[in-house]
Amino acid sequence: MVAAMPPPLDPATLLNFTAADRHVLDVVRTGAAALSLVGSAFIVLCYLLFKELHKFSFKLVFFLALSDMLCSFFSIVGDPSNGFFCYAHDYSAQFFCVASFMWTTTIAFTLHRTVVKHKTDVEEFGSIFHLYVWGTSLAMSILRTIGSDYGRPGIGCWIQPASTGKVAHLITFYGPLWSAILYNGFTYYQVNRMLNNATRMAVVLGDRSNQLDMRADRKAVNRWGYFPLILIGSWAFATINRIYGFLYPGHKIFWLSFLDVGFAGLMGLFNSIAYGLNSSVRRAIAERLELWIPESVRKAFPTFSRQRDIQPENELVSLIVEGQK
Repeated sequence: MVAAMPPPLDPATLLNFTAADRHVLDVVRTGAAALSLVGSAFIVLCYLLFKELHKFSFKLVFFLALSDMLCSFFSIVGDPSNGFFCYAHDYSAQFFCVASFMWTTTIAFTLHRTVVKHKTDVEEFGSIFHLYVWGTSLAMSILRTIGSDYGRPGIGCWIQPASTGKVAHLITFYGPLWSAILYNGFTYYQVNRMLNNATRMAVVLGDRSNQLDMRADRKAVNRWGYFPLILIGSWAFATINRIYGFLYPGHKIFWLSFLDVGFAGLMGLFNSIAYGLNSSVRRAIAERLELWIPESVRKAFPTFSRQRDIQPENELVSLIVEGQK
């Protein structure tokens, strides 16, 4: 079974690999997608089970994890020998992968509007976010049909090697991807600059309590700063591989293809760790575990108690909004 995780290698490129090479790429792609599926499903399950996580900020993380989970799912299941399934699964994978990119921009927008613009109306954008994310994903999936040919199932089910199809692929998949990377990076830069200015002002005024608050904010923003790097790390090799394939059709670089399918498939896992496993989630899990774990075991492993007693870290979106209401 050939996975359909966007963006798989062009069929013409796959033909240049040996059967053993194609098998290795298939195993790597499926294995990476499986890890992402598990990680994303864990975050989705936590949101559904723990009511205390039903904050607007984590709701965005939930939809991000849901998109990652479905993108990974459609990369594992499928039957490339059947043209209809190739068509359905590839479009589904494209749709949910682009949706994942878009949800990261909604989180960045929420952070920017809350921290930089000091607005408390981010929850009013909920319906707009859904229209923006799902609408963009649908539009990119439809535009992707330009130059595509799904009448040739077998080795792979992605865009055929026609030049128009490759251009459509770059525009409809890598366009949203790198637009999200640039926007998220710019947003983090502005938030970081604002907190730097606020910290310097607190030092000048000698406001000790404000300095401590700024340090907590800085710690949270430092974690947020890794988020643009997740998309870059996940898709840098895939981008290079696509451009190389566009410039040199039919040429193969196995190690680049290996890194391409491996890192791209792990995007959901990276997102679930960075966005989902914050102190609020760890605390909620620790509280539930204490209900099932005997007291003697808890005493032997005090980590459970420490996780329960910690206050949720300064998650900028949710806490600043709540503090300003």
